[in-house]
Amino acid sequence: MKYLLVVFLLITAHIEAQNNDQNQIKEIYTSALTDGNGYAWLNYLSNQIGGRLSGSLQAQQAVDYTKKVLDSMGLDRVWLQPVKVPKWVRGTPEFAYIESDPGLTNNVPICALGGSVATPFGGIKAGVVEVHGIEGLKTLGKEKIQGKIVFFNKPMDPANINTFQSYRGCSDQRYSGAAEAAKYGAVGVIVRSLNLRLDDFPHTGAMSYGDTPVGDRIPAAAISTNGAELLSATLKLNPGINFFFRQNCKILPDTDSFNVIGEIKGSTYPNEVLVVGGHLDSWDLGDGSHDDGAGCVQSMEVLRLLKATGYKPKRTIRVVLFMNEENGLRGGKTYAEQAAKKNEKHIFALESDSGGFTPRGFSFDCDQANFSQVESWKSLFEPYLVHLFIKGGSGSDIAPLKNDNIVLAGLRPDSQRYFDHHHSANDTFAHVNKRELELGAASMASLIYLFDQYGIK
Repeated sequence: MKYLLVVFLLITAHIEAQNNDQNQIKEIYTSALTDGNGYAWLNYLSNQIGGRLSGSLQAQQAVDYTKKVLDSMGLDRVWLQPVKVPKWVRGTPEFAYIESDPGLTNNVPICALGGSVATPFGGIKAGVVEVHGIEGLKTLGKEKIQGKIVFFNKPMDPANINTFQSYRGCSDQRYSGAAEAAKYGAVGVIVRSLNLRLDDFPHTGAMSYGDTPVGDRIPAAAISTNGAELLSATLKLNPGINFFFRQNCKILPDTDSFNVIGEIKGSTYPNEVLVVGGHLDSWDLGDGSHDDGAGCVQSMEVLRLLKATGYKPKRTIRVVLFMNEENGLRGGKTYAEQAAKKNEKHIFALESDSGGFTPRGFSFDCDQANFSQVESWKSLFEPYLVHLFIKGGSGSDIAPLKNDNIVLAGLRPDSQRYFDHHHSANDTFAHVNKRELELGAASMASLIYLFDQYGIK
């Protein structure tokens, strides 16, 4: 009889806890969809400040603005964490054309890759060799590449439903293409934009010269997908064409910047920290609304939603707006270093850096015991159609926190349109849907709530 009573009490307690969770999550979603602030914050970040390249005036303005917003939210603590960041500037707009015959040219849209050196003042004009990925360099060899511009034309694979898988499948040509092509005597590289659709927007992104001596570095630019198609077709008709491009970018000394941090102190386990964040910097071609203004305002909204619903956290919940994800990851590395130095106990970290599109679920970097706990919460998210829970990556900025005692997670929105905007002038506030953004913030706040309630295994 006692055994049956204990079982009854346990079942009753479980049902009550589940009802409490359902009610709290419903309140979070209702508050986000009827009284959300994130869209207005993003409007200011995007349209009043704009693109926020690390080390720029706009990046500092974003630091000042987001700190002001966090200060107004009645958090227990708000502060700036100093970060030394690289400073690369684009300079005057880039220019390029395909020369089929002397005097017969077609202009094509290009943009310098982040971290590239400039062309000579008058630009570069040379013959072109096309390769489909870095592996194509070895096939051609130095004899065919010496003195030429290498055109990397490996497209993103349209067959993958997960577009990030397609991105990873060809991003090496953007990141390492110039360093590899220089070994074969190339004078410059042009890289097909990492974009699944055909349009006229060139997409920038970080590149690296590795250990290439400064004097041997060659300029690198991205060409729009329409431009890449035209260049490839023209080369097939006339392999002897020339390509001209000019860019005036430069690398300046590292400069001072900040991570922006705010927290609500936990009432029961204040030494256990849960982090939610995105990266405050962006590329300079658009206004960085999807990458990653959306993730920043969603993360700020998580703390506001918890306060608005009257929830009192057991553990310390901290929002971190990381600086310099795009071309250095200095913010994420600095935050992890400082956390380790202070012996802070981080048990969970969540990042939003995949755009402000409709949320589908989360990916988790954790052991099986913690993933099993996460899977037990899936039914709580099903009413909101946010129940894709998978093992996988989390986020670049929170990755440096990884150890055996933390669960890392990433918000996974629908990815089909993300690369239409990623790192291009097409990443603007006009392409963010208010309701989709709010659903993402509510989903993040709900997951933070559950980890605060139940901790990790």
